[in-house]
Amino acid sequence: MGATLLIAFALMLILEGIIPFVAPATWRDTFLRLARLGDGQIRFIGLSSMLVGLILLFVFG
Repeated sequence: MGATLLIAFALMLILEGIIPFVAPATWRDTFLRLARLGDGQIRFIGLSSMLVGLILLFVFG
């Protein structure tokens, strides 16, 4: 269980690092636009991400 969690964390870090590595200017612009969003909008994005992740876990897990 612990090894699987570490593998999942490692894959997340790899995936999160691809865009800043490949297109840093685009990543910076996107990050600045996200920083200007309101709290409610950021919470909605976070909730949506969690729900999509849960659905993917149930479908493929």
